[in-house]
Amino acid sequence: MNRLIDLIFSIVLGLAMFAPAILIACLIISSSKGPIIHWSKRIGLANKEFLMPKFRTMYVDTPDIATHLLEDDKYITTVGFYLRKLSLDEIPQLWSIFKGDMTLVGPRPALHNQFDLIKLRTKSGVNNLVPGITGWAQINGRDNISIEDKANLDHEYLLRRSLFFDLKIIFVTMKHVVGMKNIRH
Repeated sequence: MNRLIDLIFSIVLGLAMFAPAILIACLIISSSKGPIIHWSKRIGLANKEFLMPKFRTMYVDTPDIATHLLEDDKYITTVGFYLRKLSLDEIPQLWSIFKGDMTLVGPRPALHNQFDLIKLRTKSGVNNLVPGITGWAQINGRDNISIEDKANLDHEYLLRRSLFFDLKIIFVTMKHVVGMKNIRH
């Protein structure tokens, strides 16, 4: 997406989400100990590490690995379960869009320790894209697909990206969120 569109989007949606964000912060504080925001080490443009904010949905002692690799949901707080189900934990990422670390549509930023995904993305040139809140791999399986499939879908996005394709991804993302499809709880 165009940087100007990202800036406008992050400001407008950030203002619209201010009141819900305050309510979410209060729910997090009242339900478990720890910070409101979890700053996750992620890999961005040109494989540079950045800190990506999310509303904290897990207990403080949760291992630093991808959620789908956790043994069970015992690490997810009760409030976190619902925030994830509704994708509301992603709201703070508007800050990352505003800063320029992320864009609305692009490959989802890898965790700093997802070396297999980082390697595959680097090999195919996907590391030259700004990561996004949503992307082609996100709407085609998210964490329910293999790392190889995710990297292939990210590469397909690299080859096909356009304003029309981004709008399609945004539309399908909204459908998934409303229908709670491919959303890990």
